[in-house]
This record gives sequence, C-alpha cells and structure tokens, in this order.
Amino acid sequence: MPHHPSEEEAPEGIYEKIAKDPSSSTESTASDHEDHHNEHNPGASTKASVHDLQSKGPQIPMNMDDNGKPPVKLSLPLEYQQDLFSEIRGEDELVVLARGLGLLRVVTNLLHSYDAAGNNLIVIVGADERENGWIGEALAEHAAISKSPMARGLSQVNTDAMSVGTREKLYSQGGIFSITSRILVVDLLSKLLNPETVTGLVILHSERIIATSVEAFIVRIFRQMNKVGFLKAFSDNPEPFTTGFAPLSTMMRNLFLRKPSLWPRFHVTVAKSLEGHKKAEVIELEVPMTDNMRDIQNAVLECVEVSISELRKAQTGIELDDWTLDSALHKSFDVIVRRQLDPIWHRISFRTRQIVNDLSVLRNILHALLTYDAVSFNEYLDTILAAHQPPPGSTRQNQSPWLFLDAANTIFETAKRRVYTGKPTDGLLGASTETLSDTLRPVLEEQPKWALLAEVLEEIERDNYFNPVTRDDSYGTILIMCSDQGTCRQLREYLQNLYVLPPQASDEAETESDSQSPKPSASFMMRRKLRDYLDWKKNFARVSASLFSENRKALDGFTDQRGNTAGYRGKGPPNKRRRVRGGAAAAGGGRPANGNWQSGEDRESQEASLKADIQPTDTDAMQKEEIVVDSLEDMEDYFELYEMQDLVVVHPYDGDMDEHVLEELRPRYVIMYEPEAAFIRRVEVYRSSHSDRNVRVYFMYYGGSVEEQRYLSAVRREKDAFTRLIKEKGNMAVTLTLDGAAIDDPQEQFLRTVNTRIAGGGRLAATAEPPRVVVDVREFRSSLPSLLHGRNIVVVPCMLTVGDYVLTPTVCIERKSVRDLISSFKNGRLFNQAETMLQHYKNPMLLIEFDQNKSFTLDPFADFTFEKSIKSADDSRDLQSKIVLLTLAFPRLKIIWSSSPYQTAEIFAELKNKQEEPDPIKAVQVGLTAGEDPLEQQNFNTMPQDMLRAVPGVTGKNMYRIILEVENMREVSRLTEGQLDEMVGREAGRQIHRFFNKSVLDE
Repeated sequence: MPHHPSEEEAPEGIYEKIAKDPSSSTESTASDHEDHHNEHNPGASTKASVHDLQSKGPQIPMNMDDNGKPPVKLSLPLEYQQDLFSEIRGEDELVVLARGLGLLRVVTNLLHSYDAAGNNLIVIVGADERENGWIGEALAEHAAISKSPMARGLSQVNTDAMSVGTREKLYSQGGIFSITSRILVVDLLSKLLNPETVTGLVILHSERIIATSVEAFIVRIFRQMNKVGFLKAFSDNPEPFTTGFAPLSTMMRNLFLRKPSLWPRFHVTVAKSLEGHKKAEVIELEVPMTDNMRDIQNAVLECVEVSISELRKAQTGIELDDWTLDSALHKSFDVIVRRQLDPIWHRISFRTRQIVNDLSVLRNILHALLTYDAVSFNEYLDTILAAHQPPPGSTRQNQSPWLFLDAANTIFETAKRRVYTGKPTDGLLGASTETLSDTLRPVLEEQPKWALLAEVLEEIERDNYFNPVTRDDSYGTILIMCSDQGTCRQLREYLQNLYVLPPQASDEAETESDSQSPKPSASFMMRRKLRDYLDWKKNFARVSASLFSENRKALDGFTDQRGNTAGYRGKGPPNKRRRVRGGAAAAGGGRPANGNWQSGEDRESQEASLKADIQPTDTDAMQKEEIVVDSLEDMEDYFELYEMQDLVVVHPYDGDMDEHVLEELRPRYVIMYEPEAAFIRRVEVYRSSHSDRNVRVYFMYYGGSVEEQRYLSAVRREKDAFTRLIKEKGNMAVTLTLDGAAIDDPQEQFLRTVNTRIAGGGRLAATAEPPRVVVDVREFRSSLPSLLHGRNIVVVPCMLTVGDYVLTPTVCIERKSVRDLISSFKNGRLFNQAETMLQHYKNPMLLIEFDQNKSFTLDPFADFTFEKSIKSADDSRDLQSKIVLLTLAFPRLKIIWSSSPYQTAEIFAELKNKQEEPDPIKAVQVGLTAGEDPLEQQNFNTMPQDMLRAVPGVTGKNMYRIILEVENMREVSRLTEGQLDEMVGREAGRQIHRFFNKSVLDE
C-alpha cells in the first residue's frame, strides 16, 4: 500500500496535510531500531529452524497420517502470519499485534491445529458473541477443507441455563470451548472442569486483564493446578499496555507468562509481506470543508480549549499532562479525566463536573458536524440547547459555561444559516439581530463529500465501460465504508435520490444542453428533511412548554409547603425578589414565560413562508416509500438476484468483521467515506493475500479537519505505544515464579496456618486445613473472590439462598456496593435479606463496599446527573437515614464499612481468625426445606416461575423456597399469612398474601 500516513511520524498540528507522494513512505525504516532488531531478528539462532521452513509453510509438530502429510491445512498466506503461527505454536507468550493485521485469523488457525488432533481440551477466555461466531465458522470451514475426522469444532458455554450435568458431560468429551468468565471460574473452583485435564487456555483481549479481574483469577487457578498446560494470550490494542508503571511486566505477571511477542505495522516481516508487488491501488481525496463548516469547527475547538483551561484552573491536584486539545478529540479522554477525578469527585465543584460532561458533548458536536447533514445537525444542536437549559427556579449560573462564549453563538447561528436564511428587517420585534424577515428561503447546504462520492461513482462507471479490466477473481462490487449505521442510512438515501430534482431544479436542468447529463444533487432529500424538521420543531416546542408548566406548578406547590423562611435559617428564600416582581422569565434562567427554550425561535409567518417553498410535489409522490415491514408475499414478482458487479454495498466499520465483508464481497472498488487506520491494513492484508484480486481504494477525508487529525493522532499513538513496548521489553526483568504462588512445601504450609495470637490466655493453635469461605456463585462478578483466593483462602462456590459469603458456621455476610445498596433500599429487597439472615445465623452482617478508585464517602452518590431535582441535595442524608432505620429494625445486624475489595479481604481474614470453618453443604441447605436437594439438581416448569416472579414480595432467593413448598400457583394463592411468614419472612409474606387476597373492586 503506497503511503497512507499511518506508520510514520504523524504531524502534530490540526491543519497538517496528509502526504501525497508515494515515494515518501518509509514505513519499514522504523524497524531499523536497535531494540526492534533484538525483538525479531531473522538471523538469530533461535529462529533459524523456522525460517529454513518458510517456503514450505508453517510446520506443525503433530502426528502424521499414512502419507506423511500434516493432518491440517492452514490459511496463512502471508509470511508474517506463518512466522507468528510457528512462534506461538511452539511456546507460551503474549502476542500484541497491530490492529487490522488479522489477529483472529491466526487464532483460528492455531485452534484448528489443536482441534484436528481430537484429543485436546482447549478453553477460550474473553471472546465476545461475534468472535465466537467467527471462530465457530472458521473451525468448521477448516475441518471441511482439511478433512479432519477428529475435529469437533467450537462449543459455547455462555448461559446458566445449561445445567451442571450437561456441562460436565461436554467437558468430559473434550474439544474447544468458549466459556464466559463467571461460569468458567465457578466450574474450575468446583472441579466440575478439572484444571489438570485442560490442554491449554487461549485468552483474547488480554489488554482488559488486571490483577482483580475474573480472567486473572481464572489464569491463576489454572496455573496453580496445571503446570504443563499451554497458555497463550492475544491482543490487538497496544495502548493499554503503556499506561502506569512497568505496565508490560505487570501484565505478564497477571498472565503468568514470561515472553511478549510484539508485531507492529513497521515490523520487518509485516512490512515486507504487505509492501510487495501485490499492493492495492490507493487514491487519496482531500475534500475541503465549506466556510460555514470551518467556522463551526473553529468555534467548537475554541469552546473545547476554554473548557480544558477551566479544568486546569480547578486546582484538582492531579496530573494534567494528558489534558490537551489533541487528547480531547478521542473518546478515551472522557475515561482518562473521569478516572483521575473519581477519588476526589465529591470535593470538586459542580462547575467542574459540568465541564467534564461538556467535553463529551462538544466532541459529539464535532463528530456530528462532519457526518450529519445540515438539517439533522441543526436539529441536534436544538436538542443540546434545550437539554442544557436550567430547570425552573434555578439561576443562569447552573448552565454550562461554554454556552456563554461568543463561539457558542457562532455555532448555533452558523448552523442555522446552513439550513435557511433571510435578510434582517428593521422594526420587527424590536431591534433583535436574531429576527429574520417574513421571506425566509431555504439554503440546505450539502455535505462536500456527497458531490465527491457521486463523482467517484461516475468515474468508476466510466472506467468500467471504457477500460474494462481483464477478468480476475474479484466480483466487481463497489464497497462504501462508513463510521456508523446512521451515515450508512444517509448515504443510501442520497444515492437513491441522486438524480431526483425538485421542480425548480428540473426547470433549470431543461434549459441546459441536452448533451449534458444532470448533475447529482441532494436537494430532494434535504427538502424532505427540512419539512420533517419544521414539524418536529413545532411539536418539540409544544412538549417543552407543557413540561415547563408542569414543573412550574410542582415548584410553586413545593415552595408553598416549605413556607417563606423554612430551612434558610433566617435568610430570605431564593428568587424571592424576582417572584415579588413577577419576573417569570428572569427566574426561568433563559426561558420565556411560556417555557419555550430560546433557540432563535422563528415566527409562524416566517415558517409558513419557508414551508411554502418546500411543499411536497408530484415528484415526491412518485418516489417509493420506505419499507418497514414486508410480508414477502409474491416475492418472485418483486425481487430478483442482482449480479455482484451491479451492487453498491454501504457498510459500517465493524472491527474484525470487516475481513469477512472483504472476503465475501470481493470488491474491486472500495470507497472509504471516512478514514480508519485498521481498515486500511485489512485492505492491505486482503490484497496481499489474493494475487488474483485487484482492488482500488478511494480514501476520502476532510482536509484540515478534526477527522484528519483524529486519524493521524490515533496512528501516532499506536506507533508510540509499540515503541515504548519494545523498549520496555528490552529492559524487562524475567519473572520466574509462574506457578500461581502455590505453596508446595508442607512445612511452609503448616506455618502459614499457625495462629500465634496467644494474648488473653489464648493457646497456640495450628491446623493443616486451609481457611475456607463459601461464596454465592452470583458474587463472582466482583473481584472479592479473586482477592480471597490470592490470600490462600479456599473459595467454595455454591448456590446460596441466604447471604453472599459464609465465613464461619455463625457468620454470614450480605455484600452490597453503594449503588446496589441504593437500589436494594428502593425495592425493599435488603429488608427481606436481613430478615432471612437473622433467622438462620447468629452473627449476620451487612458489608457496604466502596470502589477502590473512588472516594470513601456517600457524598458522590447524592448527585448522578447535572440537572438535580429539588430533593437531590438531601439524597446523601436520605441514604444515611435508611441505614439508621435498618439498624433500628434489626439490632443484631452488624454493618461493615470497607473502602475497597482489598480491605474487605483483610476484614474477612480477621473475622475468620480462630474460628471454625463453614460447611458448604449446610450453607447451601440454609433457607431450604430440610432434606431437600439444591435447586440445581431439580427441574421445574418455567412458566409458573415467571408468574411467581411477578408477584410483589417474591425475590430471586425466596422464590426457590416457595417452589419447594408448593406444587402450583393455586396453592400459593391459598396460603395463609402465617404460612408465608415461615417460608419467606414477615414483610415478604405480608405482600404476597395481600396481593392474592385484595379485592379487584377496591380502589
């Protein structure tokens, strides 16, 4: 591929242009770095055997058939793919591959090499649903091509609906399994899947694995129990490996691996494979933005810059190096800022919180400017302006600061001028400059890329007609790639109505020479959008006024109830002066008295004149309506199969799935409507892999735009990340303890169980039995079970009816995060849980656990949104009062406050000190009828269960108790309140009894 600026130094400035000279590409020069040669040197002695066999393809050390040939056939046509396969097949390592270079293709070939043997048990960790579908199809295709009789394909275990017996039977048969993390960790701990029988783990998205993640817990269990099984981790996202102190070595320690394998785009072998004689033809098209678009972009960037400077002035005491205009253009900036501010979120001002939210809004405006049409963009700005208006009764200081800048006025006024305009007239509604004359006229500015897209399609059509290419393996399809589905719908509508002209344009076209073809135009589509916008605007204003009046009534009633001076300690109530003077508009903070938000409202006469110009015509009536639902009756009369060379496919970027799109469509022309570095590499790989398929790529971008800068910045960040990884790999210490920190020495294991606390007359005690905690299987979504296991505590997963953790025969703990605590108070579930714990355990406890990276206080949870309700100021005190009421209702219930899961693990260790170990069987039977087996061993009809779940008072835990006691819903309805109290507790029993015995005639 000639020269996309992806792999070399990207320019810093936002208005730098992409290089046009193919000869300026020096993508492989970065591989001359000394550290890089040390990483993958073909001349190294460890690589000699592999490179000697390159001409024969990757050699797989497996059993040979009678003909002496390998029993598998791989689809790895490129040299770097073969080298990577040979390397990863031979040893355990972490593979970090640049985006777009076909990571899943390497993974599927690796899995097939194990699947063909037929006697392996491979577990895939971290794959999402789409990747499971990809891997399953690829394994089936490989098995059919290789004619491997022992191949079994992929089996998915991703739901609790699959019973324990079914999973155990599947595991015993072997094969390749993709298992969700929560199910896998429970099956490993319960020995339903014995780690010693697992051939190896394949971990995808390894950049997500941190010390407290469930995936790291799985790897630790596997490596403790299985010292010989292989462990291979993959990632195509290098940026997360470069954040923090020694991030690569930390990740290697979490994965229990020693060797990282780095494959950037500037790797010698990768560059050689993709820059050979089979390069794709690339045509770069720089599209200039219109003056209005450039004015809006500059105004938004000014707002972003001012917002960042305001954040820096907030004196938050945190690192601000990454808070730059360049970083603010990426979605990850919100995550970075919020992660840094989370520990002090309760101390920062409301204004600072607003600015953090405003940065994401401003970035969305930048994206909408380049992707939305002019009418949709103006409508989007109207919704933003309405959403940022303060609620009734508040002051203007609560509005977002960027709305008061002159640049914000430029944004809204320029966006409106792109849709319609008119000349200011003196004497109308005072001297307001925003007032337009009665003769508005539609402008309907088109996106510059539309005309260029139509020109490219015409060029392709002429090229196919006058210069037909020799027949190759391509289908001749035209593929247009966009960023999202919304842009796809926009382009589809534009291409459908490309030559449909409104009456005025049709008359002008008739006056032109007959020899000239009509010019493509989006005026028909834009007129329809403007009609829809004017209708939407009228309805939106009506709804806004209605909501304003309701909020005003609620506010007036609230102030009447509180009185004039209540709660203000002698001071006058807020807004009293405005209320006495009757200044409703001033008190409304920017809203007029009728509640309409101020967005430059136009008079009805102005809108009427505008609608008159864009009324539907006969041309509109002749167009096909959009088909929403089709019964597909008489399908053969209306549908037919098109030839592939007649198709124009509009498709959004979809990550690795784009490789499937290229392989299935085999396009000859690819139009990249928006830049995407990963897709460029996928086209490179596709073209280099198929010598008989010609591809021409049109690469479109707005010159001097944030679209161009975001693309260049993303490429530069990936290149810098790989450079840092290469340097860290050269200086990284080798980790030797890769056995999961298991204690093998019996003497050391004994000493760790000795209790040396003999104060107060205690005796020196020791036991060879390690400490044990019974954990509810639903708790494995949190990091606490992993931390307990890391402290050499045996974690026993069970389906508990009462409590979440059982530490001793007398201590049961219900764990709640703060958000879960709030929701449990709202639906009353916590009172039922506390009541059942008091019935069955001597020392019930409620654990309130905070997030490690957030503040250890309830204050941040008092405000989740920027527009606070009237009572939101008392939310924190309301939560505290509910906790007090809980302790008053259940005096025996102890409350544990924990600042993080790490502290919780320490607290559990202290609570278990010198105590007896819990019995898992008894813990499971608590809350169940004596002599009954756990629910996992029984099957019940699901329809009555769904009906029972809808009954007030029935929860996920007490429902099983009811199911074991009664046979059908009729018996439930006939139970007395006393019988229900014994089953599910007093409060839940009262709600259930009231539900079945309430008269339908009562109001």
